Amino acid sequence: MTREDIFAGLKEILTLIKPSMDLSSVNESSQLVRDVGLDSLTIMLLSLATENKFQFKFDGTPKFNTVGEVIDYISAHTTL
Repeated sequence: MTREDIFAGLKEILTLIKPSMDLSSVNESSQLVRDVGLDSLTIMLLSLATENKFQFKFDGTPKFNTVGEVIDYISAHTTL
């Protein structure tokens, strides 16, 4: 699975979590809280949906600042 595939999958998840958000400006350096507008609840939803979509489990409670950090983690922990 490529970084582009993972990024596209994350954008699909973000569309479900924050349907009113314009994701056209979201990129790998986008801050999850500041730029994407996630809060503790939506970060939890993102985590659960990400585990489901990419078929893996997070080790503990991950701490991500950017979209790119999420992509890096998924890339290192999934076998899809």
